[in-house]
Amino acid sequence: MGVVVGETAEIGDGCTIYQGVTLGGTSLYKGSKRHPTLGRGVVVGAGAQVLGGFTVGDGARIGSNAVVVKPVPAGATAVGNPARVIQLDADVKREQVASQMGFSAYGITQSDDPLSLALRGLIDNAAGQEHQISMLWQAIEKLSGPQTPRPHDYVPKDAALQETFEADKLNQLVGK
Repeated sequence: MGVVVGETAEIGDGCTIYQGVTLGGTSLYKGSKRHPTLGRGVVVGAGAQVLGGFTVGDGARIGSNAVVVKPVPAGATAVGNPARVIQLDADVKREQVASQMGFSAYGITQSDDPLSLALRGLIDNAAGQEHQISMLWQAIEKLSGPQTPRPHDYVPKDAALQETFEADKLNQLVGK
């Protein structure tokens, strides 16, 4: 399986193009810009199809087997069929840390994978539990102090008095 580069395609410096990629056109008219332009440092995953006379911005990433038919902004990631651009502030920060470590998984989605959503739910729940434990320690410290406060002063105002973990919601995310 080879790489197909159309007649009017342009590839910037430092691009990485994996096997089976097509930089193809969507028009049969000669003389017009029918094929894509890749900016500097673009990564195109294996089997991706980039179709049309538009620009993929500098440092953009295209996931494996994505079908890109619209421009991709600089630094963004495009995944899926048809490709959708994902670029969230958290993803940008995560990517900066990953690049410092020397590895960047450029074709990973963040918002539509059920397992990823389930794990994020568990992480959020654990963070909430940590907060509640912290508040319990604060209440214990108040009770063990030299002056004993009134009973309604023991519990901080934002302490959860009942368990709120929703196992059914987690099971729906995982698909069981």
